[in-house]
Amino acid sequence: MDENGASFVAVRRLSQGLDRGGGCHSSSAEVVHGSSAWIGRGLSCVCAQRRDSDARLSFDLTPSQEECLQKLQNRIEVSYDSSKVEHQEALRALWHAAFPGVELRDLISEQWKEMGWQGKDPSTDFRGGGFISLENLLFFAKTFPEGDRAMWEYPFAVAGVNITFMLIQMLDLQAVKPRTLMGAIFLKLLSENDRAFDLLYCITFKLMDQQWLAMHASYMDFNAVMKATRRQLERELLLEDIQCLEDMPSYKLLSR
Repeated sequence: MDENGASFVAVRRLSQGLDRGGGCHSSSAEVVHGSSAWIGRGLSCVCAQRRDSDARLSFDLTPSQEECLQKLQNRIEVSYDSSKVEHQEALRALWHAAFPGVELRDLISEQWKEMGWQGKDPSTDFRGGGFISLENLLFFAKTFPEGDRAMWEYPFAVAGVNITFMLIQMLDLQAVKPRTLMGAIFLKLLSENDRAFDLLYCITFKLMDQQWLAMHASYMDFNAVMKATRRQLERELLLEDIQCLEDMPSYKLLSR
């Protein structure tokens, strides 16, 4: 894929314990819920190996960390509502970000299939990912536009919804407090930077695209690509020398 460069604020990684996390910076961003009939299928749990030092981690939350997690959970709980003007505008903005200069005839149109939706009404694909999956796609499309490319080897839009779903599951974001090492590491990142989820989403999308090309995948290999992407993402978050998102090996994919 063609990619434009971008720089982001560094995020500090979990080092000692969650109880030393920083404050949460508020965000005005909102998001959408959605999914397709096959969203979430085949995304089996990839368990990361625990190191001896992991036993020292505390998954208890400080008030500021609890606030950060609650704000993200509030976003995750928002369902896409086709009757809301702001949700309609977000969907239109996604089209114009993906296909600049191409007129969208209607929010329900055969045109949406060109972006990788399963049918002519993209709202039916949001059920498993919520409004946040639309926001994630919009953030990615605006920050890393795909140039004048109109077709992808995989269903771009539905792939994006699957990534949102996968990250929510992998990071255990619907739990009251982290119950896994991945969740604890991410919460530290989130407490330092309220856009950590959005940035990690972009990293994951680029990593998935790289995995797709490396595996010479076809449409039928989509679930295998997602599993490989998750395994690589977990390995990178657990690297000893990762101090911020920018230190992740896959972060460099954002600037290509």
